[in-house]
Amino acid sequence: MKKISWIITIAALLVGAIGVYHYLVFGEQAAGYSSAVPWGLGVATYMLASGLSAGVYLLTSLVYICGVKELEPFRQVGLVAALSALLAALVAIGLDLGHLGRAWRIFISPNPHSPMVWMVWLYTIYLLLLILQLYFDSRGDSAPAPDAGTAEIPGDKRPGRYLAITGVLVALAFSGGLGALLGVVQARPYWSNPLLPVMFLVAALASGSALLIFVVAVVNPDQQDEETGRAINLLARIVVGLLVFYLLFELAEMLLGSYYLSPSHALPYQLILTGPNWWIFWVVHLVVGALIPVFLLVRGNITAKTAGWAGFLITLGFLGVRYNIVVPGLLAPPFTALPSAYSEPGLAYTYVPTLNEWLVVLFVLALGVFIFKLGIEYLPFSRRPDNAVTPPAHHVETGADLSRRYS
Repeated sequence: MKKISWIITIAALLVGAIGVYHYLVFGEQAAGYSSAVPWGLGVATYMLASGLSAGVYLLTSLVYICGVKELEPFRQVGLVAALSALLAALVAIGLDLGHLGRAWRIFISPNPHSPMVWMVWLYTIYLLLLILQLYFDSRGDSAPAPDAGTAEIPGDKRPGRYLAITGVLVALAFSGGLGALLGVVQARPYWSNPLLPVMFLVAALASGSALLIFVVAVVNPDQQDEETGRAINLLARIVVGLLVFYLLFELAEMLLGSYYLSPSHALPYQLILTGPNWWIFWVVHLVVGALIPVFLLVRGNITAKTAGWAGFLITLGFLGVRYNIVVPGLLAPPFTALPSAYSEPGLAYTYVPTLNEWLVVLFVLALGVFIFKLGIEYLPFSRRPDNAVTPPAHHVETGADLSRRYS
């Protein structure tokens, strides 16, 4: 099974590389963009992957900061997933923006008033923090704080806790800041919403928790494993709570949007609910990404397989959520007469993702999976230094234990 997953991942990378090649050679001509709609599926994928990374990291950090022991066995797996999703997000937005050779200028001559500059700096700090945490974990120098009421262990691997606290602040900043990046665009009334940063943060937590429960189920599918069972049950409650919380935010936004009279305000909501791509909201997001997963997770007996499918479906549903944030806001002209003022295709207020865009999305997702598999396979998480001090185990040896020891 492991060989098959490697073959599928590498095959997806190679097929997706065709779209990347066309992006690098032909630029935006390989996408279905226009002057009116300069963003599309690539930006939606970037937002999804960025939110997944932040959400997974914030939940994984509960082990360090709050002492949530149910997630401790999967703390390192969560860090690898967060790093993989972040790198996939950066590749997605880098390919979509183009001119990667100019990226260094944002560090040399940044504009402090630009939210995008702050996003780049936050991503850079977050990437360095993730690398440091994985480095300490691979050496066995990082672990969560001991249980309350117990004496602190000498050399208790404190770097992990300090890095986690800093990382949580950074992850909160860039996950909400992504919503602020859109919210400051006053020319797009659909985006200019004070709730958007909060909704982006909640969406990151909901989608990240769904990805984490999927990863836990895939990495350790043994349904009889007590540690896996405890982690899945906890994550299932977190996922359902965060998803319902996000749906309430979304319901409030839709209800308010239905009262707008200005076309530039009302048209995006009409496109989402009843437009040509109505199925993205009603089918992909609500049915596939919400109703079915919640049904799977609220049942009494949650297996690893059931939880894994639920997490996958929620993650897929949030791709539809990100698409409906990016594209409908661009399809609404500032005033109704503008689309009829010009007749050239490059100025049309329409957008349909091209095959190249889908291939790039395939490449980005496969790249994230490839990096994750490399990290799980080759990072020496199980190795501990010979002089590592571990807490005493509460285990009484039996005759069978002694016989195995001396046999």
